[in-house]
Amino acid sequence: MEAPVRTRALLLAKTDHSPPDDSTPEQPCLIFRPDSHTISPREILQPSSSTHTAPSTMSLQIPMRGKSGGAPVTKAVILVGGPSRGTRFRPLSLDLPKPLFEVAGHPIIEHCFAAIARVQEIREVFIVGYYDESVFRDFIKDCSRTHPHISVKYLREYQALGTAGGLYHFRDAILKGRPDRFFVLNADVCCSFPLEQMLRLFEEKDAEAIILGTRVPNDSATNFGCIVSDAHSKRVLHYVEKPESHISNLINCGVYLFATEAIFPSIKSAIKRRADRPRLVSYPSSDALDSQYTPAGDDDDDGTKNEVIRLEQDILSDLADSRQFFVLETKDFWRQIKTAGSAVPANALYLTKAFQQQSEELAKPSANILPPVYIHPSAQIDPTAKLGPNVSIGPRAVIGAGVRIKESIVLEDAEIRHDACVLYSIIGWNSRIGAWARVEGTPTPIREHSTSVVKNGVKVQSITILGKECAVADEVRVQNCVCLPYKELKRDVANEVIM
Repeated sequence: MEAPVRTRALLLAKTDHSPPDDSTPEQPCLIFRPDSHTISPREILQPSSSTHTAPSTMSLQIPMRGKSGGAPVTKAVILVGGPSRGTRFRPLSLDLPKPLFEVAGHPIIEHCFAAIARVQEIREVFIVGYYDESVFRDFIKDCSRTHPHISVKYLREYQALGTAGGLYHFRDAILKGRPDRFFVLNADVCCSFPLEQMLRLFEEKDAEAIILGTRVPNDSATNFGCIVSDAHSKRVLHYVEKPESHISNLINCGVYLFATEAIFPSIKSAIKRRADRPRLVSYPSSDALDSQYTPAGDDDDDGTKNEVIRLEQDILSDLADSRQFFVLETKDFWRQIKTAGSAVPANALYLTKAFQQQSEELAKPSANILPPVYIHPSAQIDPTAKLGPNVSIGPRAVIGAGVRIKESIVLEDAEIRHDACVLYSIIGWNSRIGAWARVEGTPTPIREHSTSVVKNGVKVQSITILGKECAVADEVRVQNCVCLPYKELKRDVANEVIM
């Protein structure tokens, strides 16, 4: 008897576990494409209606720990969001999805995957989001080539379901093989990902959930989810997402380890509460009666708003009521990659970590290379150019004589002509910086969680960002600006967004 079908699976390809060669066809991935119609929370909780019949008790089979008889099975999920998210990452996300933007020489999502691959017992990884299937196809093929023992699949949501809603929607795929636990990583997080330490704490405490936490200054803690924990036992006592007042400077890092027997029933309960909650009838004020007003009752028909279930707002606070929710506090680096400017400090953190680990990818220190510096093998660097610290040079970039680059990212096919200076900036794909030009941002502490500064009473980006195919003329100075793609700057500009 076959299990009920909740999603229509489109078999684009099947991951081969043998390393590919030139004669082997491309390694594909299994894409789960949900039904095109929108479903309500009540429909999610009901057994699937399908030509395949199965007992209703199979609607949510959760493996019980200790009953499988073998070693615990662990999986991992990377949450990547979708194209309607990441607007703060513009103008860089206009040409490339944020998870694939290269930081320290590798896509953001690849740093997450590399950490997962270091956990030897993980054999299956899911990427969950609502980008088109083609977006991650090449990345998945590369992962299958470099890690043939790990199966990587992309699960596409039909709409934004929230961080918990996406997990629950694809619960059948995640629960296949009866895993005992699984990691959940947000792709826009930059950290050392101490997953092995989380596993050890999980087993030591016989936990239902582990959350990665870190300390931040008190004045910025309310911008994140805040954790109140027992300092001795590490048990989470209370969790509040972005509280209005200070409750703790221990914050949520966006990395979790869940027991399957605990998380899916918690999400199911949250969905049921959302579906059963009586709706409050509200009437718009007279100045709100326009074409954009939609009566509240319309949402009940398709469940669009109700179905967004988020781990941070809807699940973690309930898990804190249990006695088996613990926090691992990391002392290592951590920051979010939300805005385009935040890619520069994230680049510095990853490069520093690679330098400490003596990575062979980094350029060898010399009189003109101040480590850490990443240079793609296809880039052309004049010997008189001085690079570093914390610089990444992309494929086929051309760096001229006497150029100075510091705390910056230069993307592929960019050209920086002789004697130009680039500081605290991102130079977009195919962009051109003229001779003796100066493109610079404002230095900010690497551990600072904001990339904005106030100039002349106006809040501006501290990092200068040039979009795709921008041009800066000779001897022009650009400071604290964001320049959209295909613009040419022929005069000095400062503290502006160039449209």
